[in-house]
Formats: sequence, structure tokens, C-alpha cells
Amino acid sequence: MSKVEAYEAPSGANLNQHELVRSITWKDAFWVASGVPALVLFSIGGIAALVGTPSWLCWTLSVVFGFFQAFVYAEIAGLFPGKSGGASVYGAAAWVRYSKIIAPLSLWSNWLAWTPVLTVGSSVAASYILATLFPSTASIMTAKLTLLDLGMLKQGLQIRINAVSVVATILLLGTFAIQHRGILGTAKVQTIIGVVALTPLLLIGVMPFLTGDVIASHFTPFEPLSGAWDKAGWTLFFGGIYMAAWSSYAFETAVCYTREFRNPETDTFKAIFWSGILCLAAYTLIPLAFQGFLGQDGMASPAIVDGSGVAAVLVQMVGGSGLIGNIIIVMLVLALLLGVSTSMAGSSRTLYQGSVDGWLPRYLSKVNEHGAPTRAMWTDLSFNVVLLTLSDSLFVLAVSNICYLVFIFLNLQAGWIHRIDNAHIERSYRCPNWIMTIGVVLAFVNAFLLGAGANVWGQGTLITGIIALALILPVFWYRHYIIDKGVFPAAMLKDLHTSDGLLAAPKAGWLPFAALALGAGIVFGANYYFHGGL
Repeated sequence: MSKVEAYEAPSGANLNQHELVRSITWKDAFWVASGVPALVLFSIGGIAALVGTPSWLCWTLSVVFGFFQAFVYAEIAGLFPGKSGGASVYGAAAWVRYSKIIAPLSLWSNWLAWTPVLTVGSSVAASYILATLFPSTASIMTAKLTLLDLGMLKQGLQIRINAVSVVATILLLGTFAIQHRGILGTAKVQTIIGVVALTPLLLIGVMPFLTGDVIASHFTPFEPLSGAWDKAGWTLFFGGIYMAAWSSYAFETAVCYTREFRNPETDTFKAIFWSGILCLAAYTLIPLAFQGFLGQDGMASPAIVDGSGVAAVLVQMVGGSGLIGNIIIVMLVLALLLGVSTSMAGSSRTLYQGSVDGWLPRYLSKVNEHGAPTRAMWTDLSFNVVLLTLSDSLFVLAVSNICYLVFIFLNLQAGWIHRIDNAHIERSYRCPNWIMTIGVVLAFVNAFLLGAGANVWGQGTLITGIIALALILPVFWYRHYIIDKGVFPAAMLKDLHTSDGLLAAPKAGWLPFAALALGAGIVFGANYYFHGGL
């Protein structure tokens, strides 16, 4: 047995006057996660403009990967019914026996991946609203205040303030007000919005097939924009799958609420399974219908790539116009805000649990009288108000996805690490061994996609993502070594199956480190082969 030092915070220093409460079922979590299908609207045009006619296959492959991965998360979530924050928290618990740095990296990379949904979702929704109210030539649509040029990271990237960023900030404040009521209140609101908002998405995925508006010639020739399935073509294709992962994997947020389930032993699996089924349908049908309706030229138009013209096309796809068209746009705005609310709920709980467990600053562990982690939510909101000033949302997504795939890699490895270190612990759900094996393989597939695909979206993308990941080092160092004097809060050991502060010695030996080394080798090897280096 190995000693894990932990302290009990004195009562006067306890920031948790309230705790997260067990108030929801898997159905509530399903509706909170139901905003995930709307994320397809963020990058459907950008991926099509990059890849060409095979772009729909990028989405299909990606969501299938995400579906298999979800079963691994369901198993490890069942080991920790007392923790919030989602799969990254449960994965961090596997790595803490092996490294104090890898564990907080899991949480940090997950949060950096999830939180930009607030920026992109609210800005696309703001674009829909402004395009409905004003012509494209209106001064309010073109005016901007440039604060800083970031061309050294990507050509044309700026920090600026414009009408979209202002309206998006207002939308974020409205979402915050809903979240402030706690997860049960949020789930109730999202159930209502979800039924309304998912309707146009389902119509979009089905109607063009029924009306004959899906044209077979729009899927040919089946080759990337480079013109052939050569090295350049495969680079584009892998870049498309890389970016699709940011959206199509995202239903794993359904396990963020384990600490708030009334019956976590059964609710965890049901929540992620049915969320996965919903996303399998959405991420398969919507890209197919969209491409079949618009064709490659339409998909690659600037208004589709930046998202501002997506709503108008979707109205055409379901045959709406006038009042009906405006109603559909309102429903699409609600769908996007549903995704924003999903992200705020999940990412704020990751910050909250990271604080409780001693990885992130203490102030984040405060919750209000409704059990909502308000300080974490304010941090989320403030960070995204800054991101809203960036001029290129696809670059934000590409960098964010580097963090996401690092999190995915660590958590899929955590599945088998928990199998070795916590083999004696009863699991409320145990995924089949063959799915666990697929999960391990997919961890390395994602490492390959990261190396091969990131810099497709800008030469500085990978190095920018590495810098973003490295920011956890000073944050964790300050919390752990300055504030906590090198010991973990007692709360960190909660649900780790310890006795008197004793944590069983790691049993996997060198294998976790070998997995890390192989993963890093695949990332940088793929990057060197397809892009020639960082």
C-alpha cells in the first residue's frame, strides 16, 4: 500500500456551503445532453469546404468512434458515483497513482475542449438573429473594432469587437441565468427547449430524402478536393475526421452528472447510451442530407463555412418561407442555445470537481443554494467573452480539438488502467471486453488523427494547442504546492476506494507510461509525415 497525503480543510476554510444534489434521472441528463446534435451546424460547412464530397463519411466514421468510446466512459463513471465533472474526472482518478501531472491534464484538456462551445454556439446563433433582422450590407453587420492582430498564429486572425460578439455575450448571460437555477431546473428548461429545437434538426435529416431533394450526383466524384486519394487527399480527409470529433464525440457529456443522478448505478449507462443513439442518427443523416441538397459548391460557400448562412439554407431544405421560415430560424437558434447550455452545464462541473479534488483553484468549488457551481460558471462565461472577440471560430475549434483528443486518449487508456488497479471493485456497468479493446485501439487512432489533422486547419494549430495544454502546469503547481502544501484535499480520495488515506499501489507498472510514449510518438510521427513538423 502507498500513502497518499490528504488534508481536511478547516471548517472556516470550507468553500462548499452547499453541495451538488441528487435530483435528476437519466432522462433529465439525456435532455441536458440533447444540445449535442446542434453542434454539427458549427463546422459542417468548414469540413465540406476542406474535404470535398467525402465529408459526410468523416462525420459517420467519427460518430461511430464516439459511440464505442462511450461504453468505456460508462464503466469508469460507475466507479465514482460521488464525483461530478464527467469522464475526465473519472479518468484522472486512474492516472493519479502514476503521475500528479497527467491527472490534472485530463481535466484541463477536457475543459479547454468543451468551453468553446459557448463561444461558437452563441456566435452562430447571434449571426442567425442579426441576419434575420438586418440586410448583409447594413453598417451594424460590417462594423468592427479591431483590438489586436494575431496573424502570427493564423493569417487573418484578429481580436475584434463586432455586433455578433455583443449579441452572443447577451445570449451567454441568458444561458447563465437558466443554469443558475441548478441542474434540475436546467434539465426541465432543456426538456422543453429540446423538444422544440430538435424538431428542425430531425426534419433536416429526413425531409430532403422524402422530397427527393437529395441528389446523387452531389456525392460524386467520391474524392477529396485535392483530386485524388494521394497523400494530400488523405491529409484533407484525416483533417475532416479530426474536426468532426469535436462535435460528434460530445455526447459523453451525459456522464458529467453522475454526482447528481438519483440512481447513478443505472442512470449513468442509460444516459450515455440513449444520448449516443440520438447522435448516431443526427451525425449520420444531417451531413448526408445537407450535402445531397446543396452539393459541394453550395457546401463550400463562405456563408456556410462561417455558419452565418446555414439557417437560411435549412429553411429551404424543409420548404419554409415567410413566417414559417422565421419560426424555423427561431427553433434553430434555440437548438444552438441548447448546445451552449449543455456545454456550460458540463464544463462548469469539470471545473468544480477539479477544484474539489485539488487540481484547480479553490474558489471554483463554491456552489449556490440550488447546487449550481456558480463560480465555475462565471469563469466559463468570462473566458468565452474573451474568445468571442476572436475573428476565426474554426481556428478556435481546431485548437480546442487538440485538447479534446488528448482528453479522449487519456480517458480511453484509463478504462484498462482501472480494470487492473480496481479489478476488485464492483461495477454498476461493465462494458464487454471486446468494446474495451476497441476503446484502446481508438485511443491511438485519435492520436493519429491529432497529428495528421490538426495543422490542416492552420500551420500554427498544433503548437498553439500544446501551449494551451501546458497552461495547466503553473495552475496545478500553484494550487497543489503553494496553497495545499503538496498534499491533496481529502475530497480527492472520495470514491477512490481507500482506507485511512491508503491508496493501493499501482499495478499496471510501466504500461501506462508506454501507452503515453506510444501515443506521443504517433502524434508527432503523423504530424511530421503529413506536415513536415510543428
